[in-house]
Amino acid sequence: MHFDCVIIGAGAAGMMCGAIAGKRGRSVVLIDHAQKPGEKIRISGGGRCNFTNLHCGPDNFISQNPHFCRSALARYSPYDFIDLVERYGISWLEKQAKLPPRGQNQHTPSTKGQLFCDGRSTQIVDMLVSECEAAGNQLWLSTQVFDIKQNETGRFTVTTGRQSLSCDSLVIACGGASIPKMGATSYGYKVAKSFDLNVIPTEPALVPLTFTDTLKDPLKALSGTSVYSRICHENPKGQSTEFEDALLFTHRGLSGPAILQISSYWQAGEAITLNLAPHISVFETLKSARESKPLQSPANWAAQYIPERLARMITSGLDYERLADMSDIALRNLALMISAWRVKPAGSEGFRTAEVTKGGVDTHALSSKTMEARTVKGLYFIGEVVDVTGHLGGHNFQWAWASGFAAGHNV
Repeated sequence: MHFDCVIIGAGAAGMMCGAIAGKRGRSVVLIDHAQKPGEKIRISGGGRCNFTNLHCGPDNFISQNPHFCRSALARYSPYDFIDLVERYGISWLEKQAKLPPRGQNQHTPSTKGQLFCDGRSTQIVDMLVSECEAAGNQLWLSTQVFDIKQNETGRFTVTTGRQSLSCDSLVIACGGASIPKMGATSYGYKVAKSFDLNVIPTEPALVPLTFTDTLKDPLKALSGTSVYSRICHENPKGQSTEFEDALLFTHRGLSGPAILQISSYWQAGEAITLNLAPHISVFETLKSARESKPLQSPANWAAQYIPERLARMITSGLDYERLADMSDIALRNLALMISAWRVKPAGSEGFRTAEVTKGGVDTHALSSKTMEARTVKGLYFIGEVVDVTGHLGGHNFQWAWASGFAAGHNV
């Protein structure tokens, strides 16, 4: 059975590619071992699907080849996907910032252009399936791929549990290793290696960080506490990265948007710095409070800017009952505990809870305009399987749409 194009993976990138290729008159089959298409789309954004970000650009991605994503992102913008969503009558909204609880740091975090379905994420899945069907694509679900070969003419043979196929263009869109309970595998990397393409070592990204028992046990009392923070990381080369957003203490360690963001840059053995009150000068504010409210306790002062449980934990080791009793050195030490708390995570929760996979098929081996392998004519890689990892907030979906669009115009 011959098709112009076989796409392995019926997720975000695969369905976008199939729809575009089919509209060009190409015969296309999408193959997925899952029982339903677009499962990651379905669970994303708390079931509402953060399908893009208005401010998505190359700076929102991590890659060994940081310029690779530019071409695809320029050719298919967030507004192009919004047009598609609106053609299907899907109502959407921009995420609204949440004010910190009264008494905490009152800075309002940016909404960052994150767009969600007003209804359920299955609307996006249904839309993509409809696009594929309208383009004449076949969709083979619950179908295993056992083998892929390319003959001397350049044609591919794909052996599946259903039957063997041949095709002129083969697209690998089966994602990365993140969230294995959703059926994620490393199959795409295996295919790349079988064709002698380099694969950048993979790591979990956008993932909660964990502590050793030494730090985990004292912080258990903070489980469930959230605070708006600035999280900083400096790599061994001295390059610094920081994110501002909510931080959440868990029974294992740290989570929340700010931590998920920094996790994509953090490496085992490295420290991160937490500023729990990023929009005040903590030391100067403490000095002022010592003059105006000298009888106030350090814990009560801190609770004006950070959650009370966190304030009492941080000040529990102090020997001072009143701000008036504290020297400038003591105030500065307290300020550092709040604005420059340096912690060294033991690790992350791994691929089990990671939203995406960092690393993947080396982009130096691919054309940035077509997603085709430079050394294997007709072989394409798109979406998460490629070494392009987006920040939190809709960027990874935008990469799926853009890379799928690029390949769909060329298969």
